[in-house]
Amino acid sequence: MASETVRDDMVAAMVRSVPGRTPLVFDSPHSGTNYPGDFAYSCDFALLRTAEDTHVEKLYDFAPSLGIAWIEALFPRSYLDANRGEHEVDVEMLDGRWEGEVVTDPVALSKVRLGKGLVWKNTDTGEAMYSRKLRPQEVRQRIDRCWRPYHQAVQRAIEEAHARHGYSVHLNCHSMPSVAGSHATDHPGIAHADFVLGDRDGSTADPRLTAQLAEFLRSRGYDVKVNFPYKGVELVRRYGEPARQRHSIQVEVNRKRYMDERTFELLAAAKMLREDLKAMAQWLLGVDPRRM
Repeated sequence: MASETVRDDMVAAMVRSVPGRTPLVFDSPHSGTNYPGDFAYSCDFALLRTAEDTHVEKLYDFAPSLGIAWIEALFPRSYLDANRGEHEVDVEMLDGRWEGEVVTDPVALSKVRLGKGLVWKNTDTGEAMYSRKLRPQEVRQRIDRCWRPYHQAVQRAIEEAHARHGYSVHLNCHSMPSVAGSHATDHPGIAHADFVLGDRDGSTADPRLTAQLAEFLRSRGYDVKVNFPYKGVELVRRYGEPARQRHSIQVEVNRKRYMDERTFELLAAAKMLREDLKAMAQWLLGVDPRRM
């Protein structure tokens, strides 16, 4: 199916990208709060908002000042999830035939069946997000307006960092609820640690780098898990190539450390968390994975 032309101003309204000058690239694919007019969801808005990695962009707003490339989705995760593959489409949501590929990987399929594919079907607690079926062209437009520009920005930033320094370290920045929802994960009801780092069992970053990052956070007083219950999804899978000195790690921080999960308001503790994340970034700037 032919895609409609996407104007530059439409892309700019969906993705914020700040170039860097260091080996580090940080991105936040799920903190967007610009809800497009064509979303046409039917569930309660407050419930819909629980999908957001709310305020993550504020926790890392120091990144550009340190020369770290920063990419941020301005569109909401529930509208289009940039951390899913572009073929993770739930065809049962559609009113019409999907002309593109459909994912067959069992792990990705399990997320689609939970209602958490490229375009979400359900909230984290299982409520239907739509009272209608989506037209295939709606999904295609979301891919063209959101998914493609976001991935292009991340890929470009990593390639530029690698070209400058001979290696790159990419942190894919997320937040997680204090307790996993019934339809959010393969581990519903689990109480999360302060941080979960994911490198897909060492396949997207040198596991020594991930281990050292975990120890740095523990030294700041945080409870840290590695690759459980989150190993990392599309963005680290797609761009992490440790054999080529391209290291990608998913970083999940527990929302109870910085926000009221009921009202979405920042807590006073957010300031200290931000300072610890800044210290983490400064530490990473002094780590060369080639010499580990």
